[in-house]
Amino acid sequence: MRVVVSSLGIVSGLGCSVPETLDALLHERSALAPLRHIDSKHKQLPVGEVSMNDVQLKAELGIDPCAVITRSSLLGIMALRECLRSLPKQGGRTGLVSGNTVGGMEKSEIFYREFLDPAQHEHTPYIDAHDCGSCTEKIADYFGCFDFITSISTACSSAANAVAMGARLIRAGILDRVAVGGTECLSKFHINGFKSLMILSDSPCAPFDAHRNGINLGEGAAYLMLESEEAVIQRGGKALALLSGYGNACDAYHQTASSPQGEGAFLAMKEALDMSGLKPCDISYINAHGTGTVNNDSSEGKAIERIFGQGIPPVSSTKPFTGHTTSAAGTVEAIISILSMQHDFIPANLNFKVKDTEISFSPEEKTRTGVILNHVLTNSFGFGGNNTSLVFSKV
Repeated sequence: MRVVVSSLGIVSGLGCSVPETLDALLHERSALAPLRHIDSKHKQLPVGEVSMNDVQLKAELGIDPCAVITRSSLLGIMALRECLRSLPKQGGRTGLVSGNTVGGMEKSEIFYREFLDPAQHEHTPYIDAHDCGSCTEKIADYFGCFDFITSISTACSSAANAVAMGARLIRAGILDRVAVGGTECLSKFHINGFKSLMILSDSPCAPFDAHRNGINLGEGAAYLMLESEEAVIQRGGKALALLSGYGNACDAYHQTASSPQGEGAFLAMKEALDMSGLKPCDISYINAHGTGTVNNDSSEGKAIERIFGQGIPPVSSTKPFTGHTTSAAGTVEAIISILSMQHDFIPANLNFKVKDTEISFSPEEKTRTGVILNHVLTNSFGFGGNNTSLVFSKV
């Protein structure tokens, strides 16, 4: 059974829709800017924030201003709304598989002291909104059209793993179509956690550059609707891309670092290629995980060299556009990859200047247009060595 992508929805610092995202990519317009929405002493850090605050998001979505709902859920609703708009209301058994890690942390860290004081009750309902499952349930409740929902939390590979799980549910005949993706908002927990690992950059990130010094965080949400190709044809719809293959491998090398030779990344890419039936030379473009840390880019680069040898296709990381959207990154970058195929372009690897002598290839410095892409591979690698690769093809 061939599983295809039938619609897209995305929200990030680049914009709150697919057209806004495409326009920013084509014009090399980065979303990275100093922190605005969070009261943090790290205001100088470049991040990829969604422009709307929570009040504006609630108003846009028609949600009661007093409703107990977290920013991750709001971003997820915003992206999923766009994904569902182009689909018929009745589509058989419909599922939602959503990746998330921070959950409602951005509210918990604000109201934590109130939670501890029995005399204060105003914000205690946010306790129940803290976990990842609650985030997914709030998204599902807004639409009221899902027969099955579940959450995946594998750090930065969460959304990519949601894609793989959704495809399996369709192939197993459990569901007819599945909205797959992830959502994540920024929080102090996020910022301080990555700061403690000493991998945040004070300047815009430069993946694969010899002088790269860390990541920039971002926030956002992105969902793809997966269906069997037969189902799309039967209802007179149009497939946007074929999900050719996916692979997941956990090398368990270190809690937060990738193995020096990229073992998990190598295995994930190999599995995705094997499932697709494609050869490495068939891949037209690699949307790399490319966080901008010394460790990640070296490890991923070596894994790419192991898979592709002397025939490495064009490579770029789009995190200098969006920031690292962590749990949402897998489908934020999957949508960017699909847009690249649809519109015949390769996104720039912004901020790249100096080639790393330890890696045999250099990423794309500028956006290339008029390039025919038939198959794209996109990588998402999470803490704990949870590595996932997806392959999308033209239909």
